[in-house]
Amino acid sequence: MTAPLSVIVFDVNETLSDMSPMGGRFAAVGAPPELSPVWFASLLRDGFALAAAGDNQGFAGIGAAVLREVFAGVELNRPLEDAVQHVMDGFGSLGVHPDVPGGIRSLADAGFRLVTLSNGSAQIAGKLLDYAGIREAFEALLSVEDAPAWKPARSSYEYAAAATGAAPGAMMLVAVHPWDIHGAARAGLRTAWLNRSGHGYPAHFEAPDVTVAALTELPGVLASSGGIL
Repeated sequence: MTAPLSVIVFDVNETLSDMSPMGGRFAAVGAPPELSPVWFASLLRDGFALAAAGDNQGFAGIGAAVLREVFAGVELNRPLEDAVQHVMDGFGSLGVHPDVPGGIRSLADAGFRLVTLSNGSAQIAGKLLDYAGIREAFEALLSVEDAPAWKPARSSYEYAAAATGAAPGAMMLVAVHPWDIHGAARAGLRTAWLNRSGHGYPAHFEAPDVTVAALTELPGVLASSGGIL
């Protein structure tokens, strides 16, 4: 019999945080704003490659190094290191997507234990949630900085299970990234794909247990299932 769901684990970057203002950070230093998603994808690529090789390096350090590569050949309006710092500082001023506060409060009111698990720092996650007024809904802010490897490595989800004292089968990961959904499913967690883009789910990844277009939809889906999916 499937164990009742008790812990919901949230990815942070892009799942909870609205990263669209990062393009403005690029524009502010004289770089094309469309470089922002290219940079973030490259940051993740390098983090994943390091994890596959058995290394675990910090999100901010990788992000800054990749920015220096992205800015090569770009005519910036300030010294390179100042431009890099301006962009990286943007993580600390992001807000959440509009559906996040209501969805989080409803899930907390339903009795679920809520935690974050980010490839970024717990401090940045804390700022984000404090600013949104929902920090108190989370019992823990977890980061892969304290795990053996970045998500989607199995050990990152096992770290979250150990930190919460919950069995993986009693946990659900909520994320916008299919690669995160796939990793969590392989580690034994249930999964909810937050499809903000409206695009199809890649067939080469493990399919999510639940798909919702907004976080505010998830409490109703879980209530109708009785917490068993």
